[in-house]
Amino acid sequence: MIIKAPIDLELTQISGQTSQPPWINVNDSYSDLVFVEDEPSIFNVRQNGDYIDFNYTGNISENQALEKVKKIYDLDFDLDKFYRYLSEFDELKDMSKFCKGLRLFYAKDPFECIISSICSANNSIKRWTKSVSDMKYKWGRNFNNYYSFPDTNTFNDIFLDDEEELLKSGVSKDNNLKACGVGYRAPYMRKASEIFSLEMNLSHISKMSYDEAFESILKVPGVGPKVADCILLYGFGFREAFPSDVWIKRIVSYLYFDGKDIKVEKVREFGMEEFGDYAGYVQLYMFHYARKSGLMEKLK
Repeated sequence: MIIKAPIDLELTQISGQTSQPPWINVNDSYSDLVFVEDEPSIFNVRQNGDYIDFNYTGNISENQALEKVKKIYDLDFDLDKFYRYLSEFDELKDMSKFCKGLRLFYAKDPFECIISSICSANNSIKRWTKSVSDMKYKWGRNFNNYYSFPDTNTFNDIFLDDEEELLKSGVSKDNNLKACGVGYRAPYMRKASEIFSLEMNLSHISKMSYDEAFESILKVPGVGPKVADCILLYGFGFREAFPSDVWIKRIVSYLYFDGKDIKVEKVREFGMEEFGDYAGYVQLYMFHYARKSGLMEKLK
Protein backbone atom coordinates (compact mmCIF):
# COMPACT_ATOMS: atom_id res chain seq x y z
CA MET A 1 0.00 0.00 0.00
CA ILE A 2 1.29 3.49 -0.86
CA ILE A 3 0.37 6.49 1.31
CA LYS A 4 1.08 10.02 0.11
CA ALA A 5 2.29 12.04 3.07
CA PRO A 6 5.30 14.31 3.51
CA ILE A 7 7.20 12.83 6.44
CA ASP A 8 10.76 12.19 7.53
CA LEU A 9 10.34 8.71 8.99
CA GLU A 10 13.86 8.52 10.40
CA LEU A 11 13.68 11.89 12.14
CA THR A 12 10.22 11.13 13.50
CA GLN A 13 11.40 7.75 14.83
CA ILE A 14 14.54 9.00 16.57
CA SER A 15 13.18 12.31 17.84
CA GLY A 16 12.82 11.08 21.41
CA GLN A 17 9.05 11.37 21.62
CA THR A 18 8.02 9.33 24.63
CA SER A 19 5.21 7.40 22.98
CA GLN A 20 7.46 4.37 22.43
CA PRO A 21 10.99 3.43 21.37
CA PRO A 22 11.81 3.65 17.65
CA TRP A 23 10.46 0.80 15.58
CA ILE A 24 12.87 -1.92 14.45
CA ASN A 25 14.95 -0.54 11.57
CA VAL A 26 16.22 -2.90 8.88
CA ASN A 27 17.60 -1.18 5.77
CA ASP A 28 15.56 1.99 6.43
CA SER A 29 12.37 -0.03 6.76
CA TYR A 30 10.65 0.31 10.14
CA SER A 31 8.55 -2.49 11.65
CA ASP A 32 6.76 -3.17 14.91
CA LEU A 33 3.91 -5.10 16.48
CA VAL A 34 0.64 -3.16 16.55
CA PHE A 35 -2.70 -4.25 17.97
CA VAL A 36 -5.79 -3.22 16.02
CA GLU A 37 -8.94 -3.95 18.03
CA ASP A 38 -6.98 -6.64 19.92
CA GLU A 39 -5.76 -8.28 16.69
CA PRO A 40 -1.94 -8.48 16.44
CA SER A 41 -0.41 -7.16 13.24
CA ILE A 42 3.15 -6.45 12.11
CA PHE A 43 3.28 -2.97 10.54
CA ASN A 44 6.10 -2.08 8.16
CA VAL A 45 6.74 1.43 6.82
CA ARG A 46 9.42 2.64 4.42
CA GLN A 47 10.21 6.14 3.17
CA ASN A 48 9.73 6.61 -0.58
CA GLY A 49 10.14 10.31 -1.25
CA ASP A 50 6.88 12.02 -0.32
CA TYR A 51 5.23 8.61 -0.03
CA ILE A 52 5.21 5.81 2.51
CA ASP A 53 5.28 2.19 1.41
CA PHE A 54 3.12 0.44 4.00
CA ASN A 55 2.57 -3.28 4.55
CA TYR A 56 0.92 -5.21 7.35
CA THR A 57 0.09 -8.75 8.43
CA GLY A 58 -2.76 -10.28 10.42
CA ASN A 59 -6.53 -10.60 10.39
CA ILE A 60 -7.42 -6.93 9.97
CA SER A 61 -8.89 -5.03 7.05
CA GLU A 62 -6.94 -2.67 4.82
CA ASN A 63 -9.02 0.23 6.10
CA GLN A 64 -8.32 -0.68 9.75
CA ALA A 65 -4.59 -0.90 9.06
CA LEU A 66 -4.56 2.38 7.14
CA GLU A 67 -6.43 4.28 9.84
CA LYS A 68 -4.11 2.92 12.55
CA VAL A 69 -0.86 3.77 10.78
CA LYS A 70 -2.16 7.23 9.89
CA LYS A 71 -3.00 7.80 13.54
CA ILE A 72 0.40 6.62 14.83
CA TYR A 73 2.34 8.85 12.42
CA ASP A 74 -0.23 11.67 12.45
CA LEU A 75 -0.42 11.54 8.65
CA ASP A 76 -3.65 13.55 8.45
CA PHE A 77 -1.97 16.54 10.08
CA ASP A 78 -1.41 19.30 7.50
CA LEU A 79 2.33 19.99 7.72
CA ASP A 80 2.26 22.61 4.95
CA LYS A 81 -0.36 24.61 6.84
CA PHE A 82 1.75 24.31 10.00
CA TYR A 83 4.83 25.56 8.12
CA ARG A 84 2.86 28.57 6.91
CA TYR A 85 1.93 29.23 10.53
CA LEU A 86 5.60 29.07 11.61
CA SER A 87 6.61 31.43 8.80
CA GLU A 88 4.40 34.17 10.24
CA PHE A 89 6.62 34.59 13.32
CA ASP A 90 10.24 35.75 13.38
CA GLU A 91 10.95 33.48 16.35
CA LEU A 92 9.67 30.35 14.57
CA LYS A 93 10.13 30.90 10.84
CA ASP A 94 13.47 29.04 10.51
CA MET A 95 12.35 25.90 12.33
CA SER A 96 10.77 24.08 9.40
CA LYS A 97 14.10 24.20 7.50
CA PHE A 98 15.78 22.16 10.22
CA CYS A 99 12.90 19.80 10.99
CA LYS A 100 11.24 19.21 7.62
CA GLY A 101 8.98 16.16 7.69
CA LEU A 102 9.01 15.77 11.48
CA ARG A 103 5.63 14.61 12.76
CA LEU A 104 4.18 13.63 16.10
CA PHE A 105 4.78 9.93 16.77
CA TYR A 106 1.71 8.80 18.68
CA ALA A 107 1.50 5.81 21.00
CA LYS A 108 0.23 2.52 19.67
CA ASP A 109 -0.29 1.57 23.34
CA PRO A 110 -1.10 4.36 25.86
CA PHE A 111 0.24 2.34 28.80
CA GLU A 112 3.59 1.94 27.02
CA CYS A 113 3.63 5.73 26.63
CA ILE A 114 2.98 6.22 30.35
CA ILE A 115 5.89 3.97 31.33
CA SER A 116 8.13 5.44 28.60
CA SER A 117 7.39 8.97 29.79
CA ILE A 118 8.14 8.11 33.42
CA CYS A 119 11.33 6.38 32.28
CA SER A 120 12.41 9.43 30.26
CA ALA A 121 12.51 11.75 33.29
CA ASN A 122 16.09 12.99 33.85
CA ASN A 123 17.25 10.37 31.36
CA SER A 124 18.82 10.27 27.91
CA ILE A 125 16.86 9.17 24.85
CA LYS A 126 19.27 6.29 24.31
CA ARG A 127 18.86 4.97 27.86
CA TRP A 128 15.10 5.21 28.23
CA THR A 129 14.39 3.68 24.82
CA LYS A 130 16.68 0.74 25.66
CA SER A 131 14.98 0.28 29.04
CA VAL A 132 11.51 0.17 27.49
CA SER A 133 12.69 -2.19 24.75
CA ASP A 134 14.17 -4.49 27.41
CA MET A 135 10.81 -4.59 29.20
CA LYS A 136 9.13 -5.70 25.99
CA TYR A 137 11.65 -8.50 25.41
CA LYS A 138 11.48 -9.70 29.03
CA TRP A 139 7.73 -9.61 29.67
CA GLY A 140 5.87 -8.85 26.45
CA ARG A 141 4.06 -11.38 24.28
CA ASN A 142 6.01 -12.73 21.31
CA PHE A 143 4.41 -12.59 17.86
CA ASN A 144 6.82 -13.73 15.14
CA ASN A 145 9.76 -12.29 17.10
CA TYR A 146 8.06 -8.94 17.67
CA TYR A 147 7.10 -8.16 21.25
CA SER A 148 4.17 -6.35 22.79
CA PHE A 149 4.63 -4.05 25.75
CA PRO A 150 3.51 -5.88 28.94
CA ASP A 151 -0.01 -4.96 30.00
CA THR A 152 -0.85 -3.62 33.45
CA ASN A 153 -1.65 -7.06 34.89
CA THR A 154 1.68 -8.46 33.73
CA PHE A 155 3.49 -5.35 34.93
CA ASN A 156 1.98 -5.69 38.39
CA ASP A 157 3.66 -9.08 38.75
CA ILE A 158 7.14 -7.85 37.85
CA PHE A 159 9.51 -7.80 40.80
CA LEU A 160 11.30 -4.61 41.77
CA ASP A 161 14.69 -5.21 43.40
CA ASP A 162 14.00 -6.63 46.85
CA GLU A 163 16.66 -9.33 47.35
CA GLU A 164 14.62 -11.23 49.95
CA GLU A 165 11.55 -11.15 47.73
CA LEU A 166 13.55 -12.50 44.80
CA LEU A 167 15.16 -15.29 46.83
CA LYS A 168 11.82 -16.46 48.21
CA SER A 169 10.26 -16.52 44.77
CA GLY A 170 13.19 -18.19 43.04
CA VAL A 171 13.17 -15.44 40.41
CA SER A 172 16.47 -14.61 38.73
CA LYS A 173 18.03 -11.31 39.75
CA ASP A 174 17.90 -10.13 36.13
CA ASN A 175 14.14 -10.68 36.03
CA ASN A 176 13.25 -7.56 37.97
CA LEU A 177 12.40 -4.06 36.86
CA LYS A 178 15.64 -2.41 37.94
CA ALA A 179 17.55 -4.85 35.74
CA CYS A 180 16.13 -2.80 32.85
CA GLY A 181 18.13 0.21 34.01
CA VAL A 182 15.23 2.30 35.29
CA GLY A 183 16.82 3.04 38.68
CA TYR A 184 14.73 5.02 41.15
CA ARG A 185 11.83 5.14 38.66
CA ALA A 186 10.97 1.44 39.23
CA PRO A 187 8.48 1.91 42.12
CA TYR A 188 6.83 4.82 40.27
CA MET A 189 6.28 2.60 37.24
CA ARG A 190 4.88 -0.19 39.40
CA LYS A 191 2.51 2.22 41.15
CA ALA A 192 1.38 3.65 37.80
CA SER A 193 0.57 0.14 36.66
CA GLU A 194 -1.48 -0.52 39.79
CA ILE A 195 -3.38 2.75 39.40
CA PHE A 196 -4.26 2.15 35.74
CA SER A 197 -5.30 -1.44 36.38
CA LEU A 198 -7.37 -0.79 39.52
CA GLU A 199 -8.32 2.88 39.86
CA MET A 200 -8.12 4.80 36.59
CA ASN A 201 -9.42 3.63 33.21
CA LEU A 202 -7.04 4.50 30.37
CA SER A 203 -9.88 4.74 27.86
CA HIS A 204 -11.54 7.50 29.89
CA ILE A 205 -8.59 9.90 29.70
CA SER A 206 -8.98 10.77 26.02
CA LYS A 207 -12.62 11.67 26.69
CA MET A 208 -11.70 14.21 29.38
CA SER A 209 -10.94 17.88 28.90
CA TYR A 210 -7.23 18.70 28.86
CA ASP A 211 -7.35 20.23 32.36
CA GLU A 212 -9.22 17.26 33.81
CA ALA A 213 -6.86 14.78 32.17
CA PHE A 214 -3.79 16.72 33.33
CA GLU A 215 -4.94 16.74 36.96
CA SER A 216 -5.79 13.02 36.78
CA ILE A 217 -2.35 12.07 35.43
CA LEU A 218 -0.61 14.21 38.06
CA LYS A 219 -2.07 11.93 40.75
CA VAL A 220 0.30 9.16 39.62
CA PRO A 221 3.39 9.11 41.89
CA GLY A 222 6.54 10.20 40.09
CA VAL A 223 4.62 12.13 37.43
CA GLY A 224 5.25 15.87 37.35
CA PRO A 225 3.92 18.45 34.86
CA LYS A 226 6.50 17.67 32.12
CA VAL A 227 5.86 13.91 32.20
CA ALA A 228 2.10 14.47 32.44
CA ASP A 229 2.17 16.64 29.32
CA CYS A 230 4.27 14.05 27.47
CA ILE A 231 1.70 11.38 28.35
CA LEU A 232 -1.21 13.56 27.26
CA LEU A 233 0.45 14.68 24.02
CA TYR A 234 2.01 11.42 22.79
CA GLY A 235 -0.29 8.95 24.49
CA PHE A 236 -3.69 10.58 24.13
CA GLY A 237 -3.38 13.20 21.40
CA PHE A 238 -3.85 16.39 23.43
CA ARG A 239 -2.11 18.73 20.96
CA GLU A 240 -2.48 21.71 23.29
CA ALA A 241 0.04 20.18 25.72
CA PHE A 242 3.43 21.93 25.84
CA PRO A 243 5.88 19.67 27.72
CA SER A 244 8.36 21.97 29.44
CA ASP A 245 11.69 21.22 31.04
CA VAL A 246 14.94 23.11 31.55
CA TRP A 247 15.84 22.92 27.84
CA ILE A 248 12.48 24.17 26.60
CA LYS A 249 12.71 26.88 29.26
CA ARG A 250 16.09 28.02 27.90
CA ILE A 251 14.88 27.97 24.30
CA VAL A 252 11.67 29.88 25.03
CA SER A 253 13.55 32.36 27.21
CA TYR A 254 16.08 32.99 24.42
CA LEU A 255 13.45 33.37 21.68
CA TYR A 256 10.80 35.34 23.57
CA PHE A 257 12.14 36.80 26.83
CA ASP A 258 15.65 38.12 26.04
CA GLY A 259 17.23 35.25 27.95
CA LYS A 260 15.61 36.16 31.26
CA ASP A 261 15.31 33.47 33.92
CA ILE A 262 11.66 32.38 34.01
CA LYS A 263 10.03 29.49 35.79
CA VAL A 264 9.29 26.27 33.91
CA GLU A 265 5.60 26.44 34.84
CA LYS A 266 5.40 29.91 33.28
CA VAL A 267 7.00 28.55 30.11
CA ARG A 268 4.36 25.83 29.96
CA GLU A 269 1.56 28.37 30.40
CA PHE A 270 3.11 30.65 27.77
CA GLY A 271 3.43 27.83 25.25
CA MET A 272 -0.16 26.70 25.66
CA GLU A 273 -1.56 30.23 25.45
CA GLU A 274 0.70 31.39 22.61
CA PHE A 275 0.43 28.38 20.31
CA GLY A 276 -2.95 26.84 21.16
CA ASP A 277 -3.63 23.61 19.26
CA TYR A 278 -0.17 23.87 17.67
CA ALA A 279 1.56 23.84 21.08
CA GLY A 280 2.66 20.20 20.94
CA TYR A 281 4.08 20.56 17.45
CA VAL A 282 5.82 23.86 18.22
CA GLN A 283 7.46 22.30 21.30
CA LEU A 284 8.68 19.37 19.21
CA TYR A 285 10.06 21.65 16.51
CA MET A 286 11.65 24.03 19.01
CA PHE A 287 13.63 21.26 20.63
CA HIS A 288 14.92 19.78 17.38
CA TYR A 289 15.58 23.18 15.86
CA ALA A 290 17.75 23.98 18.88
CA ARG A 291 19.61 20.68 18.52
CA LYS A 292 20.21 20.97 14.78
CA SER A 293 20.88 24.70 14.47
CA GLY A 294 23.51 24.87 17.20
CA LEU A 295 21.29 26.88 19.53
CA MET A 296 21.42 24.11 22.13
CA GLU A 297 25.20 24.48 22.46
CA LYS A 298 24.81 28.23 22.79
CA LEU A 299 22.34 27.82 25.63
CA LYS A 300 24.36 25.36 27.72
